[in-house]
Amino acid sequence: MAGWWLLWFFLLLVVGLMAAMTGAWLVQRMTKNAGWVDVIWTVSTGVFGVLAALVPWPGQPPASGRAWLVAILAALWSARLAWHIAERTAGKPEDVRYAGFRQEWGADYERRMFWFLMIQAGAAALLVLSILAAARHPGPLDAADGLGALVFAIAIAGETLADWQMRQFREQVRREGRHGAVCDTGLWAWSRHPNYFFEWLVWCAYPLLAIDLAGDWWPGWLALIGPVFMFWLLRYVSGVPPLEAAMLRSRGDAFRAYQARVSAFVPWPPSKA
Repeated sequence: MAGWWLLWFFLLLVVGLMAAMTGAWLVQRMTKNAGWVDVIWTVSTGVFGVLAALVPWPGQPPASGRAWLVAILAALWSARLAWHIAERTAGKPEDVRYAGFRQEWGADYERRMFWFLMIQAGAAALLVLSILAAARHPGPLDAADGLGALVFAIAIAGETLADWQMRQFREQVRREGRHGAVCDTGLWAWSRHPNYFFEWLVWCAYPLLAIDLAGDWWPGWLALIGPVFMFWLLRYVSGVPPLEAAMLRSRGDAFRAYQARVSAFVPWPPSKA
């Protein structure tokens, strides 16, 4: 019964997220600012994550303490990130990644953007599976749950700090008129994308809550989808590559020098070269 319920839930999840991202496509088309699709994606992923954690399965008891913990973590992640992106988007120029897509795709932009957002809906569905696997892990809370919550807290704190440091840098650059400068202070001196690293670390928390090494909860291994998929997505697909391409166009040699001395993803002491 649980296997069939999981299949039906996943299908409904995909349909719901596709509907949400269709709405995101319409919003970006009306506003001419695709930054809003990231807000809608984040909120949608969080909402479906909470539902995955708390909606009762047929014939199963009400949500456990672990399910509530996972739901709270998913809601906190979604609310913080959505607020940050909305603040960065409202009344501001379009995110450089999407501006690059708009320039690269030209007259075919709207069609390609729609299918790009359908892929994002599928990505969100895979991430929600990580949340579901952690929330449905049977049994009482234990030390692994505490470790997972600690990893989550460190990740949220690190991402918040990285975002704050970047805001401070941009404000300072604006005041001083140093256009073309590259942020290389704080966490940004150790990683070219510390916000992406800590976003990935958020998803490392769920396997700690989900995986049962005794083998009594095999679906817990599905939680590994989150960190593995998010690392691939951020490091090699829609995170680092398009942003760095845009930075090279706008910052040139200053960014090349930054690339030469600072780690791309995992925070690491900078090279002196």
